[in-house]
Amino acid sequence: MSLGAAIRKRRKSLGFTLQALAKKIASDPGNLSRIERGEQNIGEAQLLKICEALNCAPSSLFQNNVPANTIPKLDSQTFARWFRLAAPYINTFSNKTFVIAFGGELLDEDQFTALSHDINLLTCLNVKIILVHGARPQIDQKLKEKKISTQLVRNVRVTDDLSMEAVKEANGLIKINIESTLSSSLLNSPMAGSDIKVSSGNFITAKPLGVIDGIDMQHTGEVRKIDSAAIKKKLDNKELVVISPIGYSPTGEVFNLTMEDVALKTSIALEADKLILLIDSDGIFNLRNELLHEMTLEKAINLYKSTSKNNPKKHELININSNELDLLEIAIKASEAGINKIHLINRHIDGAILQELFTDEGVGTVITEKALDTIRPASHNDVKGIHKLINPLEAGGYLVKRGRERIDHEIENFLVIEHDNKIIGCAALYSYDDHVEFACFAINKNYQSKGFGSKLYNYCEELARQRNYKYLFALTTRTEHWFIEKGFKEENIQKLPKKRIESYLPQRNSKFFIKKL
Repeated sequence: MSLGAAIRKRRKSLGFTLQALAKKIASDPGNLSRIERGEQNIGEAQLLKICEALNCAPSSLFQNNVPANTIPKLDSQTFARWFRLAAPYINTFSNKTFVIAFGGELLDEDQFTALSHDINLLTCLNVKIILVHGARPQIDQKLKEKKISTQLVRNVRVTDDLSMEAVKEANGLIKINIESTLSSSLLNSPMAGSDIKVSSGNFITAKPLGVIDGIDMQHTGEVRKIDSAAIKKKLDNKELVVISPIGYSPTGEVFNLTMEDVALKTSIALEADKLILLIDSDGIFNLRNELLHEMTLEKAINLYKSTSKNNPKKHELININSNELDLLEIAIKASEAGINKIHLINRHIDGAILQELFTDEGVGTVITEKALDTIRPASHNDVKGIHKLINPLEAGGYLVKRGRERIDHEIENFLVIEHDNKIIGCAALYSYDDHVEFACFAINKNYQSKGFGSKLYNYCEELARQRNYKYLFALTTRTEHWFIEKGFKEENIQKLPKKRIESYLPQRNSKFFIKKL
């Protein structure tokens, strides 16, 4: 029995609802639900709160669990299937630069160990990684211990001389803990055999933030310059770079920075391929409370402008809190500066980075300058991809068999739809005077029922109109209802264009559907 299942069993035995337990431990019901399902890690402090609420000892929940540091077994077929799906991404990410940023809460809630396992895997795949951490809860704890009170201005701490000492102590301890965790290479654990070289340094030149709303921010600063050449040298030497939210001035002053500013400026200076922000929620949601897995820069900007913070009259138009809004602003700035992809991922989900990067749909929200899916005319370089798409449909009797030579010969008739630079669908248009045939239509099975097929079809229909064809037709043996839904009507096969009748295969007994444009 997993730890989450043990918690659920104990909760139900005491008659607690999920909401009641969440309220008792001052937690979010959604996070608690993910813990019980085994989708989210649980920190020591949170576990103690749960045990207190459930009147049990932590050891009682671990009795039937898998021993620590044991790698769980995975069904061999599931593993093989997942690994094959991940293969294209493994090739794509090699030698790429990722900036991964997270708040101090991730460290405070003992989630970094699980993250370090995923980081280890990425480094093994030759990904260049820069970690940018926050420190707010750790600084708060140090200030509490020292009985020092500070002021927040626009959610940014005013750092005076006394609080600056707490900032230094907190960041120093965090850096040591990160380095020690990444240095682990325990046998029979995901870190077994790892040899991660961790590097840090005075990479950030900072300047005072100045006076905000009439308040002198003192030792609170902002990034002035990133020593990208020094960081790149470390990365090229196969070192993982850890950057704390601390900056230095040419005169030797030390400044307290925000994790968000450091992550943004670092990703821009390094021209990173990805900026990954680990956040408290699943990502950005639409009005129907559906997770937006993908957003273009334009859509992100429009969404940001429509929020209550920026437009009080439209406070009901968007399902987003102030923290997510600030992170969305960072993502927009990064995208505008040329970062290809910015990922917003839930830090509470175990393996979230791997699920986001190595699966087609991902688990968070990714923001890109342009849409990830595009439709374009096919080229001779696409022949192999097209043949791979249609081959299963040919074997199933859905399509007439075509060899690679025929596809290559007729390539000017083909269009392909790409998602994230990968061909996921194709179609062909064959001209017969004022008629045009819609043929060889195929969508990768992993992308079916997600709107890509309709998008490709609609594009082809509009293209046929632009080319002044009067009729669009198709021959099908297995998908007649799909064409009827698109407005096609069945006609006698003898009404096919004369040239098309000459190549018609009677043994297939295909039905003829036509639509007036």
